[in-house]
Amino acid sequence: MSSPGITSMFTNFTKLCKGLALVLVVGHLLVQFVPATVPYLALIPARTIPFGWNLITSGYFELSVHGVVISTVSLLFMGKFLEPVWGSKEFLKFIFVVNFLTYLCVFVTAIALYYITRLEIYLYMPFAGFHGVLAGLLVGIKQIIPDQEVLLVKIKAKWLPSIMLVLSIASSFFTLNSAAYLPTLIFGTYMGWLYLRYFQRRPETKLRGDPSDDFAFSTFFPELLRPIIDPIASIFHRMLCGRSNATSEDHGYTTSGAPLPGSDSAEASRRRERGARALEERLATERLVPPRNKEESQSDALDSV
Repeated sequence: MSSPGITSMFTNFTKLCKGLALVLVVGHLLVQFVPATVPYLALIPARTIPFGWNLITSGYFELSVHGVVISTVSLLFMGKFLEPVWGSKEFLKFIFVVNFLTYLCVFVTAIALYYITRLEIYLYMPFAGFHGVLAGLLVGIKQIIPDQEVLLVKIKAKWLPSIMLVLSIASSFFTLNSAAYLPTLIFGTYMGWLYLRYFQRRPETKLRGDPSDDFAFSTFFPELLRPIIDPIASIFHRMLCGRSNATSEDHGYTTSGAPLPGSDSAEASRRRERGARALEERLATERLVPPRNKEESQSDALDSV
């Protein structure tokens, strides 16, 4: 007989994530039973003009059975922790923006590779799948609970995006179709970080992004490489948020001394505290609360976020 904690681990998924999972399943069934829809839904660089909508639709269906299983399960579990912290509207906005920017970068890369190599495979290869967004969601996990150890593997959450990319790049040397998924994973990770770093709106302070040192681009790399990465990343940092730094004092920041309440570093710390508290309360609820009181306790945990 299974315990309530184990049972609740595979339940209590958010309605939004369930709806998105249904979209992925329906999209997979559609292309399986009606293969003629693939050229219209998948990103095929040679057909993107005039079929520009495939920059959006390509991310919401999977071509393989294992792809749709991995995507739906990963979405349900990651959304279970991220959506209560971000809110449903911001969670959906993140998915839409990261998906679009990821496949836009994949399109540009494929066109560039064609002009470099003159291989038409880059023009007619179908790119599709939700794995770009999943890579971005892993960055969200890194942001809100960086020091939380993942169950079973005992790896801190802040290393999940980096480990995923290293394994994907390593496996690409032994697979024939790595070009179909590797660029999507790389751009999904970067676009997820870029959005959270510079553009995610925080209603509590009316500011954007998370420019804390703990979420810098170099944190994706080992300590040994950070002195090399930081000077390069700082160039792009100044390009993307130089204006916001110039006006930071108007928003309650100080560039010398300790950060004021509402400053970027303070807000980043509070965001991580909320994420860790939400995770701890959810885990405590799943493990310890009796079934009759579990729903009420989970509601209280979400309200505290």
